[in-house]
Amino acid sequence: MSTTTTASGGATAGSLTSVVVRLKVSLLRNGLRQSTRRRAAYITSIVVALLVAALQLIGLIALRGNPHATAVGVLLVAVLALGWAVMPLFFPGGDETLDPTRLVMLPLRPEPLVRALLAASLVGIGPLFTLCLAVGAVIAIAQGAAAFAVGILAIALTLLVCVALARAVAAANVRLLTSRKGRDLAVLSGLVIALGAQVVNFGLQKLGSAGGLAALEPFADVLRWIPPAAALDAVDSVGDGAYATAIAQLALTGVVLAALLRSWQRNLTRLMTSPDGSTLGAARPTSDGTRGSTRPARLLPFLRADARGGAPSRTATVMERSLRYVWRDPKTKAAWVTSLAIGLIVPLFNALQGTGSVYFACFAAGMLGIQMYNQFGQDTSAFWMVAMTISSPRDAYVELRGRALALLVITLPYATLVTVVTTAMLGDWPALPEVLGLSFALLGAMLATGAWSSARFPYSIPQEGYKNVAPGQTGLAWISIFGGMVAAALLCAPVLALTIWLHVADADAWTWLLLPLGTAYGAGITALGLRLAAPRTAGRLPEILAAVSKG
Repeated sequence: MSTTTTASGGATAGSLTSVVVRLKVSLLRNGLRQSTRRRAAYITSIVVALLVAALQLIGLIALRGNPHATAVGVLLVAVLALGWAVMPLFFPGGDETLDPTRLVMLPLRPEPLVRALLAASLVGIGPLFTLCLAVGAVIAIAQGAAAFAVGILAIALTLLVCVALARAVAAANVRLLTSRKGRDLAVLSGLVIALGAQVVNFGLQKLGSAGGLAALEPFADVLRWIPPAAALDAVDSVGDGAYATAIAQLALTGVVLAALLRSWQRNLTRLMTSPDGSTLGAARPTSDGTRGSTRPARLLPFLRADARGGAPSRTATVMERSLRYVWRDPKTKAAWVTSLAIGLIVPLFNALQGTGSVYFACFAAGMLGIQMYNQFGQDTSAFWMVAMTISSPRDAYVELRGRALALLVITLPYATLVTVVTTAMLGDWPALPEVLGLSFALLGAMLATGAWSSARFPYSIPQEGYKNVAPGQTGLAWISIFGGMVAAALLCAPVLALTIWLHVADADAWTWLLLPLGTAYGAGITALGLRLAAPRTAGRLPEILAAVSKG
């Protein structure tokens, strides 16, 4: 028995790497066989990744001989390593082998498993993209045969550190990545891409106004000692004859690689041998033996009971349910966080670039007002419970009013904050009242059109995956959102026309009136929109339920 086990263990240790690599290839191949759409998406991603990698390779080679080529290469490698570190948090489903607990029942030891998974991690689009960038950076930096020889080692270290970093992060957070919070992070990946695009755009504009690539040198001086960028800078050090510096940078990168592998192995051992206690406190009762109140109710005590101290009113119940969706439902939370972030980023980044206007602050109200559209889609098939409580237009009005008030709890203070911050950055304080008035009017118009659109053009939001619209309902989503936005802009025309007239007539001293007028207009148009949408909602309950249940 022991002889057989030893022989089996030796065979497993010797062939485990090839088996896991073949498993990775099989996962990729079988994944492409699932559907034509997935195959097309994967092929498209390969073509785009290879095209970007080729362009970067050509661009880096073109920098050869440029005095700032090293700074560019070091920064690119550092940013690439950061991407490898955060990608497992936002795309945990992109690679099935990122979850080592799938192998927990197999008789595998940590050391050979780490080697096997590391080799399997080198198969894919990401490693190929990293390899192209590292090769291009070495060609741009290396000067002399010795530098090219060190460059080969630098390329290998860069690739291994990036892959090991991703694996170490994934292993350390595997419990998170397989939980509801991990799915929340995955849904928020679009926000990360949007933020990254804004940062890149801001950085490129700064480079154009700060002396070009020379502005990168201070950052490169710091990053040149942070692996894996240190390995790449070692190529430049060898070219300059600083062999001791190059050895120190390569040694530092090797130490970091060993530390990452050690951390990865330790986390693998812990995952393979310890139970999952992530749900022990999930349903822990409070001191009185009941489950604690939800976070929205704790933050907003008026949601728990009416003024007489009895049971919560229907408005309070609807508000709490809507806020609970915002806090707990991954898709709803992602939409809110994205709107909050973009609504702040657009006016602030434009203000930082010196090309912004205080009126960009209205963008926050517009982004947040979008959340009123397709209110019933977030209920999915559970909308039948809401439909059972609606027997008249009055019930529908109270339902819509509660949802609108829940949205206002977040949007009103946030839109005010964004407007005040944007005004402070631009120093245009006299424009604050009119911009607030315009924001409140726009928000009211979007609440009104959103309530009507929710009843007229509902669509389902799939709970799994990254899509926010069920198949076959894309047209409904476009009509609901963009048609509603156009209608909201038209509804704001009176306030906008008054604003333009005051400026054209040189009556700037009276623009402060736009704050109360815009606020009153927004409140009035919201109430009118809810009144008009209520009968349509009450009369289309079966159609709404059928539309939102397709996901």
